[in-house]
Amino acid sequence: MQNLPIKLYRAAQVRELDRIAIQERGIPGFELMSRAGYEVFQCIKKQWPDARSVAVFCGSGNNAGDGYIIAWLALEAGLNVCVYAVSEPEKLNGDALTAYRKYSDIHGTVMPFQIEQVINADVLVDALLGTGLDRPVTGLYAEAIQAINAQSSPVIAVDIPSGLNADTGNVMGCAVKAAFTVTFIGLKQGLFTGQAAEYCGVIYYAQLGVPDDVFVDLEATATRVVKAPFPRRNRDAHKGNCGYVLIVGGEQGYSGAARMAGEAALRVGAGLVGIATRAEHSGLMNLNRPELMCHGVETPEQLTALLVKVDVVVVGPGLGQSDWAKALFNAAISSGKPTVIDADGLNLLAAAPAAKSDWILTPHPGEAARLLNCSTAYIQQDRFAAALSLQAGYGGVVVLKGPGTLIASEHQLAVSNTGNPGMASGGMGDVLAGVIAGLLAQGLSLQDAAQQGVYNHGLAADLAAEKDGERGLLASDLMPYLRQLVN
Repeated sequence: MQNLPIKLYRAAQVRELDRIAIQERGIPGFELMSRAGYEVFQCIKKQWPDARSVAVFCGSGNNAGDGYIIAWLALEAGLNVCVYAVSEPEKLNGDALTAYRKYSDIHGTVMPFQIEQVINADVLVDALLGTGLDRPVTGLYAEAIQAINAQSSPVIAVDIPSGLNADTGNVMGCAVKAAFTVTFIGLKQGLFTGQAAEYCGVIYYAQLGVPDDVFVDLEATATRVVKAPFPRRNRDAHKGNCGYVLIVGGEQGYSGAARMAGEAALRVGAGLVGIATRAEHSGLMNLNRPELMCHGVETPEQLTALLVKVDVVVVGPGLGQSDWAKALFNAAISSGKPTVIDADGLNLLAAAPAAKSDWILTPHPGEAARLLNCSTAYIQQDRFAAALSLQAGYGGVVVLKGPGTLIASEHQLAVSNTGNPGMASGGMGDVLAGVIAGLLAQGLSLQDAAQQGVYNHGLAADLAAEKDGERGLLASDLMPYLRQLVN
């Protein structure tokens, strides 16, 4: 798999990069278009070397111009090619019109797209809509997208799957489901979060020969998280050097959440992990993990006595929202210790909002909606904006979970793309909270602990799914892989 760049941009920024390359660096627009078409065709040849026919769906803008270049290259290479035009190609402008004429000059076939058209091709190319889409797809374009998705042949998208918002990753009414997306010049942030995971397939990046200095003065809006090596432990290290994590949670009936968070913190290397929980089950929680130190805690005073010794607190896994939970939550966030807040801890925070610089919040979209007093749909409408709003309102670092988890700190917005649908099961968030806390306890900064915690948590799930499949994946299945990854 290709190593993608780290920096991500909004669509308007990529258009500015395109303008700089053309107007200030003297690269002709048609040259960039030709390079884009070439990169997509090379990807087709590499991924489907036995393909003998290609169907290219073209719209009305520069994305269509890329499509006509691809069609021209495919026809020149001896493939059977048909372009299905949703817009009359003679009405194209500029470089896109030049591309169409180049294809037409070698007697390339162009058919007006029609509903119920029979389409037979080994590979389909989506060159309908580009990154400028700002409203739901309707009419003939929507019909063309539905026709593409109804085919059994693989689809390769040009720059972005048509119908996907380049800034948010949302589907604008309907969108092409691609096996591969070849994107150009700058990586669009919307390709990496939310619904994009279902539509982009494998993302391939082509810089198109744009000089590196073109990117220097344009600040990326987000970055991709990549795995960072963990520091080597000193040979004389002892448990006191490796951090003490305390998990606060485990209301009656929910002891498993705190238990999993605790083991996760141990598995990523925390020196000591304790659990402050209901007295009724404190003696049972460590029966099969005796390394966990479990304390029956019924009052905030009892919790405060434990908090004195610890380095990091996790509050929320299985905590509930009873008077007991509220009392322990308030004691935990008043301790002055770096804190990871998850699950019911977030719901309690939403009821009494506060801001701190030394905590990490880990909401899923529903919890994020409660924190911002809005709907879950509003959160998902623009996950980047939601993560930034959460960080601005609550401080610290915010982890907005979901496909393409976002990590927002004061000076950086990052996205992590490890993980898989098998993680849609109970307990995954509890494990993540423990992982982040365990890394934080070992000396990582809040930002690094959150980013690397999310990345390695998702990667552990990928490794577990690779072995036995996604469906049926349990949160506890991640534990051995977490240990491997931090080593």
